Amino acid sequence: MAAVLERSFLEICGFERETMHRFRDVTVKLPGVSALPGGVKFPDSAGAFHYEESGTLLSVTSNRFIHWCTSGDRVQLVEQSLDTNLLNNAVRLQLSHCIVLPGGVHVHETLNNVVILVSTNQSVHRLVLPHPSRMYRSELVTELHMQSIFTDVGKLSLQDPSHSVLIPSSVGQAGSPSTSTAWLSQSGEAHYALASPAGGIMVVSLPPHDTQGSVSVVELKRSSMMQRLSGWMPSSIRGEQSPADLALSLAVRELEEDSFIFALCQDHKLRMWSFREQACLLEADMLDYMPACRGLKRLSGQGHRLRLSPSPSGLCLCVYLAVPQRGQFTVLQLVSTDSSRYSLDHVSSLFTTQETLVDFALTSTDIWAVWVDDSNTTVVKYIDFEHNTAGQWNQVFVQPPPEEEVHIGVDQDPRETYLEVLFSPLHFTASAIVKALQIYRRGSERITDLSWDSLKKEVTVAVESELQSSVTEFEFSQEDYRQLQVEFWSKFYACCLQYQEVQSLPLGLTVSQNTGLICLLKKGFVSFLLPCFAVDHLYLSYDEYLFSEEETPITEEPELGRDVLQLVQCLRLVSDAVSGEMAYEMEKALEHLQSPERAADLVLENMLSNDNENVIEDIQNKLQDIRNPMGAMMVLLREMDLETDSDVGGEGTLVPGLNLRISLSQLLGSSSAVSVVCQAVCHMTMTRTLFCRDLLILQKLYLRFGDNVFLGGGAQLLQLQQDLIPRSSNLLSSYYLLKHISQSLASSVPIDIIDANLQHLTVLELSDTPALSTNRSVLSPQTVVELFYQTAARKLIISQIYSQQQSNAPLRWSHMISNVVVLLAQLLWPSNPGFQFPECLMANCQYTQLQDYVRLIGPWCQVNIGSCRFMLGQCYLANGEGQKALQCFQEAATEVEKEEFLLKLTGSEEEEAASTPRLQYYNKVLRLLEDVGLPELVIQLASLAITEAASDANSQAALWTRIFKHHLDLGHNSEAYEALTQNPDCSMQLDCLRQLVVVLCERSQLQDLVQFSYVNLHDEVVGIIESRARGLDLLAHNYYELLYAFHINRHNYRKAGTVMFEFGMRLGREVRTHLGLQKQVNCYLAALNCLRLIRPEYAWIVQPTSGAVYERPGASPKRNSDGEFSSDPVKHQVDILELKDLEKEYILSRSRLTLAQHHPPSAAIAGSASAVEMVALLVQTGLFDSALSICQTFKLNLTSVFEGLTFKCIKLQFRGEESQNEAWSWLAANQLSSVVNTKESSATDEAWQLLASYLDRYPSANGQHHRCVINKLLSHGVPLPDWLIKSYKEVDAASLLRLYLNFDLLDAAAELVLEYVDALLGRGHQYFGIESPLSATSSSVWLPYTSIDQLLQTLSETQTNSSIYIKVRDKLDDYHKLVEQTTKRRLVSR
Repeated sequence: MAAVLERSFLEICGFERETMHRFRDVTVKLPGVSALPGGVKFPDSAGAFHYEESGTLLSVTSNRFIHWCTSGDRVQLVEQSLDTNLLNNAVRLQLSHCIVLPGGVHVHETLNNVVILVSTNQSVHRLVLPHPSRMYRSELVTELHMQSIFTDVGKLSLQDPSHSVLIPSSVGQAGSPSTSTAWLSQSGEAHYALASPAGGIMVVSLPPHDTQGSVSVVELKRSSMMQRLSGWMPSSIRGEQSPADLALSLAVRELEEDSFIFALCQDHKLRMWSFREQACLLEADMLDYMPACRGLKRLSGQGHRLRLSPSPSGLCLCVYLAVPQRGQFTVLQLVSTDSSRYSLDHVSSLFTTQETLVDFALTSTDIWAVWVDDSNTTVVKYIDFEHNTAGQWNQVFVQPPPEEEVHIGVDQDPRETYLEVLFSPLHFTASAIVKALQIYRRGSERITDLSWDSLKKEVTVAVESELQSSVTEFEFSQEDYRQLQVEFWSKFYACCLQYQEVQSLPLGLTVSQNTGLICLLKKGFVSFLLPCFAVDHLYLSYDEYLFSEEETPITEEPELGRDVLQLVQCLRLVSDAVSGEMAYEMEKALEHLQSPERAADLVLENMLSNDNENVIEDIQNKLQDIRNPMGAMMVLLREMDLETDSDVGGEGTLVPGLNLRISLSQLLGSSSAVSVVCQAVCHMTMTRTLFCRDLLILQKLYLRFGDNVFLGGGAQLLQLQQDLIPRSSNLLSSYYLLKHISQSLASSVPIDIIDANLQHLTVLELSDTPALSTNRSVLSPQTVVELFYQTAARKLIISQIYSQQQSNAPLRWSHMISNVVVLLAQLLWPSNPGFQFPECLMANCQYTQLQDYVRLIGPWCQVNIGSCRFMLGQCYLANGEGQKALQCFQEAATEVEKEEFLLKLTGSEEEEAASTPRLQYYNKVLRLLEDVGLPELVIQLASLAITEAASDANSQAALWTRIFKHHLDLGHNSEAYEALTQNPDCSMQLDCLRQLVVVLCERSQLQDLVQFSYVNLHDEVVGIIESRARGLDLLAHNYYELLYAFHINRHNYRKAGTVMFEFGMRLGREVRTHLGLQKQVNCYLAALNCLRLIRPEYAWIVQPTSGAVYERPGASPKRNSDGEFSSDPVKHQVDILELKDLEKEYILSRSRLTLAQHHPPSAAIAGSASAVEMVALLVQTGLFDSALSICQTFKLNLTSVFEGLTFKCIKLQFRGEESQNEAWSWLAANQLSSVVNTKESSATDEAWQLLASYLDRYPSANGQHHRCVINKLLSHGVPLPDWLIKSYKEVDAASLLRLYLNFDLLDAAAELVLEYVDALLGRGHQYFGIESPLSATSSSVWLPYTSIDQLLQTLSETQTNSSIYIKVRDKLDDYHKLVEQTTKRRLVSR
């Protein structure tokens, strides 16, 4: 693990990611305050306060601090935490007309409050805020965001006397305090020590904030001590004081119940005042500690500084004496002697040649200082003031400003290149870009909070608009336009540079005594100092340091250490010799996946051809001094190789204790910490990419020099070529990859894509919840590495660290941050087995970045090859490139058993998992493709998987079922059928078959369904269709027709007929509508046709049982009312139906249809009516033709038909016009006589004519039909029509006579007897159907004597009919005479 640390530090800029810090402005206006004449100005300053428990893991204030900067009358306060994001954490105090003094802000912490003390040239202020531990009393703080102590600062009445007080002044007082300090006493009083402009110190004291009291003022000076409540002493009383004791820097410390005020004065003397005694206890001339100080006493000090720090043995002081050309830090120890006497012990004197000291900090062991040199460059150094080597300061590598010029390759677009540099997370703050944009647009409008993408668009529009407005010509060459683009973009870039330089101006330095956290406080942001790794230290060191070093912690062997240092010096020479163009070419080669070794050769060729300064010769000379170059290279390569055997991404040991687990869940989790950690990784990878590049070039140079620089000769050259150069090349590619991803910005993702991705992850069983960052600010240009650290890596890293150390150990910044950076880099390292980073990208829908990652590692990384192919497939899938995705998924399958991520994919399969991991993998991918909706790809992959499942019948069955399903969904019916036939599992095959039938029926693709061969599945198909037919609605589904077509197609006409007959039966029983009856007729017709196609001896079917319950496969057994299983059904007798039986059913059904057509309400009852019932219904409706047809088919008596028609005639005879109109409808439904009447006839006439035609058409024995008609007429008292009497006389006159008698029609009866006798006698015999009248030669004739006797008897009994009686009797007498004569003649003739 490359965690060997050096003494140097590296600056990491934790850029704020917002256009403007969201400061809340609070203005304090004190009455009677106005600006002092003369316009006093103090330089901007900054400082910080670290909570006492900032190094305690379980504290709510862990890794938490407050920093501020002052400018004029403004104080900007920001509370920051590395563990949680603080809300409402920035406030800007505007102290009207009051200029904040240097050192004028101090923060103090009590048990319940945080107290901020502010000193200005005219007033003092106190802000009392709640302590974080009182805002969150519970230790179980689980929120990602917490409220800052500044949340309710707006509620404070800062103008109140308890918060703000004017410094008392007198008439003669001129000027204002030059510096200050402040402290909070143990009793809660606030004290402000102010340096008088004429010398001395005035202390203003405020009573505790929660008690009433008055303000007190104490003046401390050398001549006397006086106290006045009203203000400064008048000059007449005060006496003259030398300005030499003007305090330049103040500091205070509470010791032994007293407050000691230390003042470093203009006369180079340090004075210590006791606030309790109001006396000067100590005065020491600092020039006594400075060698060669002759002449300095006459100079007044201007830039002297003083800092205090507690030390194990008391109090440590550090005095900085600002002397031209040679500043000096003097460290002193305060020593207490008896009777309150104090002295100073000299500890150390340290010298520096820097010009302008900005600030310095003192710890118990070190001095940290920040300068600005002549070129306005920030310089930071530190030194252990007791243990150091010849006073040599340790380096801090500050971040250089962005390059003044942007290199644009010939193949690069200027706009894209500039935007990439401007919006990289490393170079510019958002506020610098915003200010530059406002100036560039000439301040036309104020830019409010914009997202990072929106800001980029605004910049693009502004620059392009400026370019367009400057163009006067309409046509440009491409080169001219490119030059214009470079000109305008470089102008905007220069503007950004200026504002970034202002933002980067250092104002202060802070070092936490609790955690060792070192921060550089700049005008626009805060940067953090991180310990530098040994390899990076060697590469980054300034030449004077590098050449003076004699050992390195990379190796313990002195000889090898010297070789390493010599080798690094050579690398530095190589680095200086690589031109900007060749560096760009090398980077482009890595970007385009060209061979790093080949690129190094090209760079080396360029160096050799352009070696004007003999750099190569210098390198060669230095190389000859290296005794063991192979060993030195191997040490460096080993140190940079982040490959590890330990499972960095493992779950780690579960940390006991809920409180501790919650604290660890937040440790280094804020957006500031995320930015710092990931930028640290970025800088490390940038440095090491250059290191590996130069090392590879140097190795190529070694090969070129050969034996000239190698003492070992050929064996070492072979090792170099076969081992070290490939390792260097691989490291270069790896670090370039890490550098690339650490600068690659994460994309914002629409919510619909997030939902779709979550669904895919659920299918893959990789994540229960979306791993989305919940604390990304609106503007955050979060890199993918930051996204990874925030969502996944931080938890793994912290678990790893705390599984190896004590949980109650204090949080030490250097140790913690270096471990986190290394472990994060190891998680990202492509050669390590962990695959969390690509998995995180996939979970967060960063598909473009994931594709780029896989592209970059493809040619050279041999770890997680299959997993990368799978991820690439996921990207293609998300982008809609399914065929490419499938190819990647197939390529990944070969690595399933070798890679942890792919095994994890297969490990969560359900119980019915496939037999091999590869099949499980295929199942997962198939489910994913199904979820995305790519059935064609599912079919392709399942077909491939079948070859893998040759010995696994269950898996084969499942795969064939999948193939069948998707072919069927796509409408590939033949392919679906083929897949069905290949399925080895019978139950699955049957399920597929059932689905095939149902789906094709729903799609009306019956032709395909019928024409499939169904080898060995014929009965199953028939059973399925029959089951569906009998179980579903008859009209909604056409399964009977399908079954009919199925049998017809196979020439099985009898089964086809059976099917249609059953369909017809059910239609009549279940679908009693006009449509149902129509279908029934068609069904019976189809059944008839089927049987007529069969030879007569086989033209029969088995009649389906009426109301039968058909058994369905899989149906549950039925129980009776007692809960017992019902017994087997009784076997019923089988009825055979022949052709004639079907014809009868057809005629009956046709009549039902006819009835429904003419009388729709009858359809409900006609469906299952028998022949007899149908005759009655038809007669009732007036459909006499149909009724007669049924009667004849079923050999029924026609009497009911004639009676019905007769009754309708009677009704027509006696009803009105309305009945006539109704009659025409049913008359039209019957086949009337074809005789054409010339005159117009009524419905009544037509009805009688129909009756007459039926009587003629359907003769009956003995005139039965006539008799029933006449009987019906007479029973209703209707006179008999002549045509009826005439026709019946011909048939059966005797019956007519009886009917007359039955209805007491004596006159008609007598008339009939008279006519009948006349007919027998030869007059009109043809009208009575008598072939020949009475004669001796003809056949015998007869008379109905019984009826005649009844008539005579009746007539004789009434007087009114006596004449008729006589007529009949006389006629009979005449007849008897003739009979007698005829009889005699016949006897004679014999």
